[in-house]
Amino acid sequence: MRFVCLVSALALGLLQATEPSRAPRNAAEFDELFKQVSNWGRWGKDDQLGSVNLITAAKRKQALALAKTGVSVSLAHNPLTERAEDNSSPFEHTMLRGNNMDRYAVSYHGYAHSHIDALCHILYKDQTYNGYPRAEVNTEKGCTKLGIDNLKQGIVSRGILIDAPRLKGVEYLEPGTPLYAEDVEAWEKKAGVKIGAGDVVLLRTGRWSRRAKLGPWNVGQSAAGFHASIAPWFKTRGVAIVGSDVAEDVLPSRVEGVALPLHTLLITAMGVNLLDNQDLEAVAETAAKLNRWEFMITVAPVPVTGGTGFPVNALATF
Repeated sequence: MRFVCLVSALALGLLQATEPSRAPRNAAEFDELFKQVSNWGRWGKDDQLGSVNLITAAKRKQALALAKTGVSVSLAHNPLTERAEDNSSPFEHTMLRGNNMDRYAVSYHGYAHSHIDALCHILYKDQTYNGYPRAEVNTEKGCTKLGIDNLKQGIVSRGILIDAPRLKGVEYLEPGTPLYAEDVEAWEKKAGVKIGAGDVVLLRTGRWSRRAKLGPWNVGQSAAGFHASIAPWFKTRGVAIVGSDVAEDVLPSRVEGVALPLHTLLITAMGVNLLDNQDLEAVAETAAKLNRWEFMITVAPVPVTGGTGFPVNALATF
């Protein structure tokens, strides 16, 4: 396994050396891009929903119409209970009172557990989405604004799966592979879909397929994902929520001094909730079988007051 990781690291270095350099490449360019894509004030100075505002009643009705066959597929990966390179916080399940009651415990942020990020989760220059200062929002008792409880009514919208390995003709993407706006547009042509306002976009990199075949690896250091330069494209299209089977960002990020640039641009600048570590293998198989890459997606996180997110079992219904 160590030899495989070494080979992958060497291959990644060669790949990055031949890639075209794209902005943002450093902290200064990142700052400019942050300002360019910012949605601060777009839905009012007191807005708590961010891009979820784009999921209108009409959008939900459009999504409902996509549930044609009634086939429902879970997007959640089964909780990882064993510590591994990609799981520093194993899910805990403890039986209580004669084994007819139980207790769950999980530190879900990170690269292991399927979850949704609230808008108070990521800050930039000590400010959250919509320009609220850290001291006003992030407290020891939870987030006073932008918490996961703002999504109590749930999310119902059109989901679109981008199956990047299928686009590239491979089983899974190698860690460190970046995806750009032109890759998404190529997928739109191949799949016969067009991403629009209020959509939930999900990127399959094949992370779980690769893990099953080769074992876990440190996805916090090396993972396929979107390059930060795609943020303006997402804003132009009006994407409401973004998710992937890792954490959206290509890693290494290719932005010097910024570890998770797309995470920050989406959550903090644009007000986009993120669906991290989704298991997109089954939905990809179903979509391929039906030749339908759009579906109704439903997400209903428990509305913990002031929570920075929550583990979720998102559902795709075809």
